[in-house]
Amino acid sequence: MTGSDAFRLWTPGPSFGLDAGMIQRDPSSAGERPRVVIIGGGFSGAVLAWHLHRTAPHRHDIIIAEPRDEVGRGLAYDSSDPAHRINVPAQKMNLDFDEEGHFEQWLIASGYPARDPAAAIADVHLFPTRAAFGDYVNAHVRELGRAITHRKTRARAVVPHRGGYRVVCGDGEDIHADTVVLAVCHTPPQVPSSIAALRHHPRFVANPWQPDALRNIAPDDRVLIVGTGLTMADIVASLDRQGHRGSITAISRRGLRSQTHAAQFNEPFGNFASEPSHTTLALLRRIRRAIAEAAREGLSWYPVLDQLRLQGFDIWRALPLRERARLIHHLRPFWDTYRFRIAPQVDDVIVRRIAEGTLTIQAASVRADKSNDHDIAVDLRARRSRTWEPASFDAIVIATGPAHGTVFESNPLLGQIGSDGLARPDPLGLGIDVDLQGRAIGRDGQIAENLYVAGPLARGTFGELMGAPDLARYARNIAESIAHADIRAAQLPPHPVQA
Repeated sequence: MTGSDAFRLWTPGPSFGLDAGMIQRDPSSAGERPRVVIIGGGFSGAVLAWHLHRTAPHRHDIIIAEPRDEVGRGLAYDSSDPAHRINVPAQKMNLDFDEEGHFEQWLIASGYPARDPAAAIADVHLFPTRAAFGDYVNAHVRELGRAITHRKTRARAVVPHRGGYRVVCGDGEDIHADTVVLAVCHTPPQVPSSIAALRHHPRFVANPWQPDALRNIAPDDRVLIVGTGLTMADIVASLDRQGHRGSITAISRRGLRSQTHAAQFNEPFGNFASEPSHTTLALLRRIRRAIAEAAREGLSWYPVLDQLRLQGFDIWRALPLRERARLIHHLRPFWDTYRFRIAPQVDDVIVRRIAEGTLTIQAASVRADKSNDHDIAVDLRARRSRTWEPASFDAIVIATGPAHGTVFESNPLLGQIGSDGLARPDPLGLGIDVDLQGRAIGRDGQIAENLYVAGPLARGTFGELMGAPDLARYARNIAESIAHADIRAAQLPPHPVQA
């Protein structure tokens, strides 16, 4: 069984959902077509809408509630900074997981390579800007025309109503929905408690994803970045592009930075889905054996990690909850480093800045108990050291990644849904608890019918749900579940059809 097949295990067949409860459900006030409201119009929400229409063309009234001007960009692909590039080759970044090369062909057809010559690596692979990928997603959603309605508003609440849901919107006009999909965006990073006293300093950047977050950092400023993963790499690339030449110190607990891509791509190597490991230690030993076996065949670790990603759902499902917690605590930093790679162009900046001595990456902790209007004084302690050393910086940027574990506290909509008992945090604190169909699990352990969770917030159940390829596959499965679960959309073709 392949990882892709295993991921579809929970996808219902054509007869799923045709029970009495579904048949008696009230239709939406819009008419005969069931109404699906997708809250959030970033990549996850847009690709879900695209797949739903593709699976059951014109059989649903699809509404995307998204306050941004355009659908398909969200936080990840709304950046206008040309230094921000996709972290996966364009060939593998597609609306449909199985249609490799779709985005790359779109780029070539639109003449993009000529407009951005730096996107081409070794004249083989394209790593365009993130804005270009947002253009691609937005263009394909717009091609569906009136099949999808973009309501430029923010959802404030989701309330059960007449067999469906009432979505309370910020523009004052509520929407009745037969099905609701939560595709809310990433939460901002969580400021470490050890430096929370600095958060109101004018040079303290708590959310680097805000527009112009780095504008006030001067060319010669000494910058401390807390976090050494993908976000750190983006920050360094942005600062370098805007002419920064001062010193940058990046710290994290282990001091690991994201790797870049292999010069040559190979087919995934190894098999972790057959008789999957049931403990974190057994899994680690199995990975090490696979890497050693790959080396004997003249291969690097890259194809082994690629296979781990593809078979991630099988691996995750086989681990008991306590072992999943151990994996997150002990192995996740290493997984994030080697799995979530940076574009070669960004890696070039990192390597150059390190060679120049203007970027230092350390395994260290940080603390501070006060702030002032001038230098930001902190203490740094190297890993495995007991000594705190004083240091001063002109700016601090938080780059610890999305704080998914705080979504119910930081997102008012999810706070309301959680308070009303429709959803709850997953046991591992990674996001929202969902079942194997992607439906939210309520406070009492009951499934919230027709309330789905798309995007990374469902990864507590599915494991690997951060990269665009995995999100696209997951979105397609939810779209097929929604389509087959409704009596009015039961007669579907055996495979998705072109819109």
